[in-house]
Amino acid sequence: MFDTAKNPFEYQKPSDQNIYNITNVRDACKQLHEVLQANVPQGYYLDLAITKLEETSMWANKAIVFDD
Repeated sequence: MFDTAKNPFEYQKPSDQNIYNITNVRDACKQLHEVLQANVPQGYYLDLAITKLEETSMWANKAIVFDD
């Protein structure tokens, strides 16, 4: 559950476990980015896919830190 005591506009220092989890998510997103770049034609839809992947990484990181 979302920790409402944490201010979403202030820096939240990640714990060591959070850093481990964030690194795993980042590595998976990097791998998918490489797969997309290698297999999807350049253009609008690839740009959208990469943007959504960036959003996925951002929201996953926030979830990791906030739902600690």
